[in-house]
Amino acid sequence: MAEMMGFVMEWAVGPTTAESMGRLWGTVKATFLARGVRLGLFICLIMSTMLFVEWLYIGFVVAYVKLYKKKPEKRYKWEAIRADPETGNAAFPMVLVQIPIFNEKEVFKLSIGAACKLTWPADRLLIQVMDGSTDTLVKEMVEKECVRWASEGINIKYQSRNTREGFKAGALKEGMEYGYVKECQHVAIFDSDFQPDPDFLQRAVPFLLHNPDLALVQARWRFVNADECLLTRLQEMSLDYHFIAEQEVGSSVHEFFGFNGSGGIWRVAAMKEAGGWDDRTTAEDMDLAIRAALQGWKLLYVGNLEVKSELPSTLKAFRSQQYRWFCGPNNLFRKTMMDIARSKKISVWKKIYMIYNFFVVRKIIGHTCIFFSYCIVLPLTILVAGVDVPKGGAVFVPCIITAINVALSTPRSLHLVVVWVLFECVMSFHLTKAIFTGLLGAKSANEWLVTQKVGDSAMRKKIESEASANAPKRSLYQLIRSRILLSEVGFGMFLFMSGIYGFLFRNDYYFIYLFIQAFMYTVVGFGFLGKIIPIY
Repeated sequence: MAEMMGFVMEWAVGPTTAESMGRLWGTVKATFLARGVRLGLFICLIMSTMLFVEWLYIGFVVAYVKLYKKKPEKRYKWEAIRADPETGNAAFPMVLVQIPIFNEKEVFKLSIGAACKLTWPADRLLIQVMDGSTDTLVKEMVEKECVRWASEGINIKYQSRNTREGFKAGALKEGMEYGYVKECQHVAIFDSDFQPDPDFLQRAVPFLLHNPDLALVQARWRFVNADECLLTRLQEMSLDYHFIAEQEVGSSVHEFFGFNGSGGIWRVAAMKEAGGWDDRTTAEDMDLAIRAALQGWKLLYVGNLEVKSELPSTLKAFRSQQYRWFCGPNNLFRKTMMDIARSKKISVWKKIYMIYNFFVVRKIIGHTCIFFSYCIVLPLTILVAGVDVPKGGAVFVPCIITAINVALSTPRSLHLVVVWVLFECVMSFHLTKAIFTGLLGAKSANEWLVTQKVGDSAMRKKIESEASANAPKRSLYQLIRSRILLSEVGFGMFLFMSGIYGFLFRNDYYFIYLFIQAFMYTVVGFGFLGKIIPIY
């Protein structure tokens, strides 16, 4: 094959010119490309080492918590709240439940219904629905649902917003300004697809009542549609690890973690001291948690307190959600790093954890390392001779770590671990763009797209049909540009061509990975994961 390519070049430009070009290309590869790839490989190995050390630290803490049974009830005082025969329900603090809604007609009945069924004295519970929907039909439906529950004796308030200013943070902030919430001591927040169990408040509020230094109690998310398709199963694997490992470590050791935005209950006094809701980024939940922590408040994650929610089951919804989840925190890091460093109310150790572990390693290096290592540097080591990749650091250690993570967090999906690894590599392309958009503070860093909810399968089919019928027609150039050149499909083509080169001219077996990864990029790029049912 090499001889044939040389013959073609000689035929096209002449033997003398071809020989000169060959020597020039060899010099460029040896002098510039090879050194650049080696430097890139060295940087990737450093990032991999940082991730490995972080994994060891998380694993040690999780094992310690489980081995010595350091449950929240043992670390913090917890006693059930009971009505007094003389004072009645006075022992129960006044609780506000906020439900922000925006054009989510498919699921709003689930969240409102679950909130209205919470087991808590009726005179000590207030439910507030903040409806920022732009669809008048949805507004009417939500208001009628609130009126229906109010007729059954539930203390529920419907508030309509005529502006999207501040997005979710703006809605929650506006809800706290109404006079009727002034007596509320705690506020629980549930997004429109969240369904708390009836005993949620009975289990969460005692932590806040008996521990005056606690600002937040965060519950674990469980997913009602995890088995809907392969895409939802892969999301479950990632989020299970996030809650079981990352949130548990932050809560157990540092009393700090990122508020997940839903399925948690705040102390109103802590929110006010932290400055309340701020819409400066799309990570308003994490922003509030950081500002509360910098004021000396503690945050608690309770792993056995669970709230049901829904995972996005279409690639479009999932991509927009992930973009917001990674762009927002990095934009927030850019704005709060110096505040964390200058804070006088937290220890140096906690500052290091918040800056290095929480932001740098998990929010930045985690996915950029995957993208540059396996989607940039590894293909280049095949294209540029003379650069050896240590198989232990590049293949064996990451695979072992991933398998252990899945086995501990989502054991029922262990057979999908290879697919999950490939999927994470594909998504790292999209998330790396989001990370740098947030770090650089680009205009799109503050764009807010509501994650589409679909409710049950029948509603999902109806939505997909309506979306297909109403979708604007795009030209062939627009389709090629959006679906191929600037997407996962285009990058998959690069990996595929690198794999072909490795198959023809190199003796290692990395080209097999490139072929498989190129296939996965194509599958994700065309949105097929939302149509594949997982293998049980």
